[in-house]
Formats: sequence, structure tokens, C-alpha cells
Amino acid sequence: MAEDQKLAIFRGYWKFKSNVHKIWGVLILLTLVTAVEVILGIIKPEVLVHSHFLGMKWLNWIFIILTIVKAYYIAWDFMHLRDEKTSLRRIIVWTGVFLISYMVFILLFEADYVHNVLKEGFIAWNF
Repeated sequence: MAEDQKLAIFRGYWKFKSNVHKIWGVLILLTLVTAVEVILGIIKPEVLVHSHFLGMKWLNWIFIILTIVKAYYIAWDFMHLRDEKTSLRRIIVWTGVFLISYMVFILLFEADYVHNVLKEGFIAWNF
């Protein structure tokens, strides 16, 4: 049973017969997520470009979320994080969650500050 659990992704909804099949399955999943990112980057749907959430475009939020999903699956399957003890997995995952949250916080507040300074004319737009 433990061996079957290691050959499944999506919490057991997608099961594979061997490790080779699982590697190909995860590779296909990561390829699909990357293809969605590339297609969204090329097409740039108007509804995602012109609508904002927390100061950023929805399209940027989708890129951030899909990148986090890819990083999770790379770490979970290819770096064998699923085989580690629960405490080590939690330390790694929660550190990443807090780091990403902090980086998004900095991104939003610093970009808003720079935009307001340039908008009010303290520094001219020179680019």
C-alpha cells in the first residue's frame, strides 16, 4: 500500500504502475502548466489584463500561482520531498510559504510607492 501511495499524484487521484510512468506523468503535468503560462503570456486576455486584485493584474496572480504549483511538484516528486519525515516537509513548505508571502508584500508596496512618487512628479519619468 505504501508503494502505491508513492506512485500517485493529486492525493491519489492519478496513479501510475511504475516510477518511470510517474516521472513521465509529472513531466506531462509540468509541461501542461508551462503551456498554459506561455499561452496566457502570448494571448493576454483583456479581462485578466485590465482587472486588478490587491494592486496587481489577475494575469500576474495567475503566473505566480502556476509557478508555485510547478515548484511544489518539482520539489515533491523530483527532489523526493514526499519521502521525508512530516516535520522536515512542514519546515520546508512553511518557509517557502512565508518567503513567497513576504516577497509579494514587498513587491506590492514598493511598486505602489514608486508609482506614486513618479506620478506626483517628484522624479520625472525618464525611461
